[in-house]
Amino acid sequence: MKRISIIHFLAASFILGSCSNVQREPGRIYMPDMAYSRAYETYADHSNLDKDGINYDNMPVAGTIARGEEMPFPLAKDAVGDTANYAASRQIANPVAPLDSVQLVEAGRLYLINCGICHGPNLDGNGPLYKSGVFAAAPANFIDPGYQSGKIYNMPDGQMYYSITYGKNLMGSYASQLSRTQRWQIIHYIKSKQSAAKPVAAPAADSTAMAKK
Repeated sequence: MKRISIIHFLAASFILGSCSNVQREPGRIYMPDMAYSRAYETYADHSNLDKDGINYDNMPVAGTIARGEEMPFPLAKDAVGDTANYAASRQIANPVAPLDSVQLVEAGRLYLINCGICHGPNLDGNGPLYKSGVFAAAPANFIDPGYQSGKIYNMPDGQMYYSITYGKNLMGSYASQLSRTQRWQIIHYIKSKQSAAKPVAAPAADSTAMAKK
């Protein structure tokens, strides 16, 4: 009986001793970066990561496409003083099919919101910002075939897209305001307005009738 009591006492002492020595540290972690992530705000200062040997420049990997985006543009923005990609963009066709009447109305709405304030609701470069005196030089006139010797009027779709995406001269980039599809749709809208305003060529004189005279 005495022996059983001793055994019970030792067992109780062991259990109580174990409970009082609670392990507060989890010990070694196999993948600490996954267990304890570094939470950083998108636009926060990340310069302190360099001392830890972490190279992070806050930029997506080249060629990354945002979720829901389609039709990536194959040309990057030219470096300062270079125009190679701007010139190459002339060869890129509009991947968006011609717009139907409903899509054309929506493209017109997008044009007025994002482009009309400078280039004008009539595409003549006479937008509210220019008329108010904000700009010393008039924005591009899309509708006049003679403007800049037809350079703007005859500008290919790909070159327009390059300018909208990366900006050109005093115009900044609109890549954050318009999706890729919307940019191509606005170009369709501009081209449709140009076609509608294109002067009709006079019919050629009938040489046979002229000869009879």
